[in-house]
Amino acid sequence: MVRKRVFSGVQPTGELHLGNWLGAIRNWVDLQKTHEAFFCVVDLHAITVPHDPNLLAQSSISTAALYMACGIDSKLSSIFLQSHIPAHSELCWLLNCVTPLNWLERMIQFKEKALKQGDNISVGLLDYPVLMAADILLYDSDLVPVGEDQKQHLELARDIAQSRINSRFGKENEPIFKIPKPLIMQEGAKIMSLADGNNKMSKSDPNESSRIGLLDPPDLIAKKIKRAKTDSQFGLEFDNPNRPEASNLLTIYSIISGLGKDKALKECSEMGWGQFKPLLTEATISALEPIQIHYQELIKNPKELNQVLNEGKLKANEIAEQTMNRLRKALGLQLQA
Repeated sequence: MVRKRVFSGVQPTGELHLGNWLGAIRNWVDLQKTHEAFFCVVDLHAITVPHDPNLLAQSSISTAALYMACGIDSKLSSIFLQSHIPAHSELCWLLNCVTPLNWLERMIQFKEKALKQGDNISVGLLDYPVLMAADILLYDSDLVPVGEDQKQHLELARDIAQSRINSRFGKENEPIFKIPKPLIMQEGAKIMSLADGNNKMSKSDPNESSRIGLLDPPDLIAKKIKRAKTDSQFGLEFDNPNRPEASNLLTIYSIISGLGKDKALKECSEMGWGQFKPLLTEATISALEPIQIHYQELIKNPKELNQVLNEGKLKANEIAEQTMNRLRKALGLQLQA
């Protein structure tokens, strides 16, 4: 039976945090067992804002190592760096030439980031949803694991593939692109900030106490959880809109402890913050310890890391070129055989 193909990736800017792991990477680990999996470090997306080249190179390798430390198995998945596959950039340009400008201007995340950057907005920041579409479409992805905040980008990829490429340049029973479907992960799909339960945990948040990095040492984890925003009410609960921090911290505990929501709620519903926070701290440190140990083993062995990335590159490049050959021919950029 042919396994369905999944594609996903995260930027190497900033250290991966608890939200990245619980909301995405932990689910990838399960998906690779039942799907043909491609997991990319999207370093081309990282240069849409000012960056340090040396730091980017180090962060890209570190992110790949963290993928593996979290359980992404190179025997089951293809792990590679986006910039190592030239077809990502080529496909982005070809899609640029058929994508209406107003489609990009209405993207919610662009509007939000543009407000933060003021006059220093690059064309790349506006255009990165097209690069994201190229990432997805390049591998004939069946499914793309996305959070709720990324659904708009996937819809853009689907619109470009169907209305701007397949319907214009494809044949009736021979579409150029496969139309991917979203795979919304429910449990832990959106882990919120420790400083504000109404905002998503983010690498770009200037407040480092708002997130727990996967490589944070135990004493720093304890400090961040101790400082995490709470409320004056007694007992923990889920889904109370007036208590976003309680819901978020209990969600984190329910996942990393392995208890699940029902058992975690039963254990903590009558627990005060002074009792709960040490419990959450212990569970978090315990859950991250094996990841941190495995990461240190990997980062000290660059030969093994490079081998994994090269193997992933070869597999990804083979499939990417098949897709590009179809498109080049359809657009008149390659001589017909």
